[in-house]
Amino acid sequence: MDLLAKLLRQNNVTKPVIDDKNNVVKQIDENVKLYWALRILGTSYVPISTTDVEIRIPLEDLGLFDNIELNPYRVFNNTLELLYRNWLTPLVKLNGLSSDGIRVWAKLEGFNPYSGSIKNRIGWYMFTKSIEEGEVTRDKKVLYEATSTNTGMALAAMAAIHRYKAKLYLSASIQKVSDTLLRVLGVEVIRKPKTLTVEFVDEVENDAKRDNALHLNQFENDYNFEVHLKYTVKEIEIQCREAGFYPKAIVGGIGTFGHMTVIAFYFKNRFKGCTRIHCIQPVQGHVILGIRRIETGMKWIRLVEVDNTIDVERDEAIKEAINIAHHEGILVGLSSGAVIAGFRKLVNEGIIEEGDYALVFPDHGFKYFEHFEEYFNKYGY
Repeated sequence: MDLLAKLLRQNNVTKPVIDDKNNVVKQIDENVKLYWALRILGTSYVPISTTDVEIRIPLEDLGLFDNIELNPYRVFNNTLELLYRNWLTPLVKLNGLSSDGIRVWAKLEGFNPYSGSIKNRIGWYMFTKSIEEGEVTRDKKVLYEATSTNTGMALAAMAAIHRYKAKLYLSASIQKVSDTLLRVLGVEVIRKPKTLTVEFVDEVENDAKRDNALHLNQFENDYNFEVHLKYTVKEIEIQCREAGFYPKAIVGGIGTFGHMTVIAFYFKNRFKGCTRIHCIQPVQGHVILGIRRIETGMKWIRLVEVDNTIDVERDEAIKEAINIAHHEGILVGLSSGAVIAGFRKLVNEGIIEEGDYALVFPDHGFKYFEHFEEYFNKYGY
């Protein structure tokens, strides 16, 4: 983490990886750390030298953005390419939220195909890496995972594509439509009469060990961090450049693992604190699907700097998801509604100044009709 942060702050590499005469990278601790740090950042090239020399090569010259490809004709050889070669997901200006010198942009992760959510990224990457590392084997052909729906749908798609079986565990609080959606994808659904806690995940881990099943454990898997560092944050930077601005702040929800963790890590280091990070969480005792409170134990969020944590009530999130549909014509999920509600609170508190702001909308709203219906029954249309 320290070396990654240093590279992003410097925006260049000042030491090469030392190679011996046999073209084998020497196992010097700092040498190996530099090699893997550049790999995790997703650069195309690693500077290599036979001697320890001073250099200064910008990260972009090493191909920092080479893995962010544009596919203008949108032709794909298979449905895996439909995911990762279909990135970048859109960044769109929301005129209904923009006013008085404040321009608001939304990163629409609902354009991902399998689950209509940002969780496609981690589902694809975790499963792909497990194949590379030999965890997906002929004698281990079942995947177990605890999910609140989106990661489950992404992993169900991975399982279907790779001829794997999947058993997914949902808590009692998850909407009923999730069972149907997951079963359409060929998944066995297990409902547990409890909330999605560490103990819940531990039970799934024990079941997986008992049944010789693959358990990727999205809540602890470091590939969640890596995939957002290689793709998501770089997409946001490139898109902001294309639109002609750097974001004054980025606003997003605190998730089960947390794309906002990586966004905070990347932008706070790369732009030396010039981009503020505002994180949204549910009010104590409220359940907003897709986000959770910071104290519930996400692995990485405590290791990064955020500027504000804003509490949002469940009905506020639903109301704003409906409002954005009425004014912008896009259907987004409850966590996106929470991000809008949190942004409005920041405006009302005078924290938002003139400039451009990026809001991360994690998913599409098609999974949440039960919550919208309940809201209309409660408050009227």
